[in-house]
Amino acid sequence: EVQLVESGGGLVQPGGSLRLSCAASGFTFSNYHMRWYRQAPGKERELVAVISSSADNTHYADSVKGRFTISRDNNKNTVDLQMNSLKPEDTAVYYCNFFIRDTLGAPKLEYWGKGAQVTVSS
Repeated sequence: EVQLVESGGGLVQPGGSLRLSCAASGFTFSNYHMRWYRQAPGKERELVAVISSSADNTHYADSVKGRFTISRDNNKNTVDLQMNSLKPEDTAVYYCNFFIRDTLGAPKLEYWGKGAQVTVSS
């Protein structure tokens, strides 16, 4: 069965850094784009970063561009999110995700981890 398990969350001061990791199992990890989402209390879930299956392409939300870096290790079946220069508005639960597209390119099946809490506060 598919499993996505996030780790590495915690409390950090503004300007600090944190590294999240997602361990994947139960599917052919190297075949899929992987994504990090986040959701803050009272706000909509937001796509943070995407990395292609072979790690040759990445995409970032404007709000984190230049501060966050997504990476993956297809030998270890992990995808990481390095977060630098953290701001209070980065406080959220961060989720690891991937989805399978239908023939029209729309999401067909989505898989989610349970999330990791990141709190940025003085």
